[in-house]
Amino acid sequence: MSLKIGIVGLPNVGKSTLFNALTRTSGAQAANYPFCTINPNVGIVEVPDPRLKALADLVKPEKVIPAVVEFVDIAGLVKGASEGEGLGNKFLANIRECHAIAQVLRFFEDPDITHVHGGINPRLDMDVVQLELILADLDTVSRRLSEAEKKAKSGDKKLLAEADVYRKVKTHLEAEKLAINLDLSDEEKEAIRDLHLLTDKPFLYIANVKEAQLAGFDTAAVKKDLALLEHQEVLPISAKVEEDLISFSPEEAQAYLSELGLKESGLHAVIRSAYRLLGLQTYFTAGPKEVRAWTVHIGAKAPEAAGVIHTDFEKGFIKAETIAYQDYIEAGGELVAKEKGKMRMEGKEYVVKDGDIMHFKFNV
Repeated sequence: MSLKIGIVGLPNVGKSTLFNALTRTSGAQAANYPFCTINPNVGIVEVPDPRLKALADLVKPEKVIPAVVEFVDIAGLVKGASEGEGLGNKFLANIRECHAIAQVLRFFEDPDITHVHGGINPRLDMDVVQLELILADLDTVSRRLSEAEKKAKSGDKKLLAEADVYRKVKTHLEAEKLAINLDLSDEEKEAIRDLHLLTDKPFLYIANVKEAQLAGFDTAAVKKDLALLEHQEVLPISAKVEEDLISFSPEEAQAYLSELGLKESGLHAVIRSAYRLLGLQTYFTAGPKEVRAWTVHIGAKAPEAAGVIHTDFEKGFIKAETIAYQDYIEAGGELVAKEKGKMRMEGKEYVVKDGDIMHFKFNV
């Protein structure tokens, strides 16, 4: 699977500048007026993973293929977007296609860059964008509930149960709460899956700050000010720093980040956070042709992991030759790992672990 993250935010919060920096491009036009982003810009970024290089150094394959993340820079939303204001529903549709939403909040002061609300207020910015997404979801749920209630007049228990779920979600949204924060059973979640609700996606909050604000950024205080839940994350990122990193060598970049008191770039932090929010992990395939990283959900079983490569692999799955990453590295490769008894033959019920090196046997 390829992870897709939608970057949203009000106009002039630095969204497109940040997109350009994260994707190491200048594809998204950045200018000082609303709706500068007319069509969603898409950037493909490699998932940073030092294990991939370590494997490649041992195997020396013809090519190395990392996992990738797709960033989608979505036009600045404004109040009334759910009713067609600004660029309206066209861009809400772009968000539906994403697995997670990264909302950019402006924390930096700059008199040369206007703000649609006239001042810096991250909480208000967050609430305006989220309310538009909630209102769009409310419209979706209300229409589906109306249909379900008509059909449920037949007394069908399944239809009555569906209507109950829609009613529960509608009440939650009317309280201006995100759908993802509603406690639903697995059956209830399945009942609303095909609604593709905008607020039923994990949210990641990016605090766009000036370089000087990075070191002293109080994440706990900001989370409290934004009234976020414990599991929700705020990442302080300076679009300017990310832009500067584009021209640096890896060594220069690390030295620069250390000077700023940072362990990693904003790009790495965003991807790592998105993987965590979505419950994703990586497994590898390694051979003379290629060493490759693949993305699967935590808890995925071997056939599902095989299906990420090709659906035929999942349909005809027989077994998976599996070596734990650490065993593979310590043995210096597959041959010695096999000799030491570190290669396991795993069946259909095997739960894939992060870093597994796998080779699938299947029958079409």
